[in-house]
Amino acid sequence: MENKVLPKHIAIIMDGNRRWAKEKGIETKLGHKQGAETLKAIAKYANEIGIEYLTVYAFSTENWKRTKEEVGALMLLLQKYVEEFLNDTALDNIKVNVIGDITKLDNGLQKSIEKIMQNSKQNTGLTLNIAFNYGGRDEITKAVKKIATGVKNDSIEIDEIDESFIAKFLYTAQQPDPDLLIRTAGEQRISNFLLWQLAYTEFLFIPKYWPDFNSEDLDEAISIFENRNRKFGGK
Repeated sequence: MENKVLPKHIAIIMDGNRRWAKEKGIETKLGHKQGAETLKAIAKYANEIGIEYLTVYAFSTENWKRTKEEVGALMLLLQKYVEEFLNDTALDNIKVNVIGDITKLDNGLQKSIEKIMQNSKQNTGLTLNIAFNYGGRDEITKAVKKIATGVKNDSIEIDEIDESFIAKFLYTAQQPDPDLLIRTAGEQRISNFLLWQLAYTEFLFIPKYWPDFNSEDLDEAISIFENRNRKFGGK
């Protein structure tokens, strides 16, 4: 990746685990398992090449509608990989954040999440945001409630509220907005992901399922990004 204009922040909607498993005639949970392995590999590679922030969509607020078996498997998988990351990130210098409403998760998983966030917070490499039980509308709603409470309590003045002020109340506070969004598996929508943060992000939709995504695909996505003309509303 020498001489490349790297995006500072990449967001990924990791789509296609279930379809990947179905096409191979295997259980859905094995598709999610392979997807988790892909995430580990991509996070490490992004860290190696100098990406500063990577935000991935792992489980949305709408995903609770899936079968109990699939949701349960996803919860177990997250806990397993969070605990594995506890060992790996110390070596890779990756800082891990889990963004979303983790209060809805069971206590054991919450403790694992809190532990990895605490243990990796001093790391200075890639910041990996894992969006779990996350919804863009839910994030904005929570931010509005916090601001409204501040106004009600006279700790926030109405004139203080502008775009940068609102951003301080989001899960990604003090982080730059994504430069590039990648969605795998061919779908062309953002599915309630980072609704505020994606205002001027470059989008790239690719047909490959997430479990098959690799470092070469990320390199190609960055090359495409490099050739985009970002105007941010200008001419």
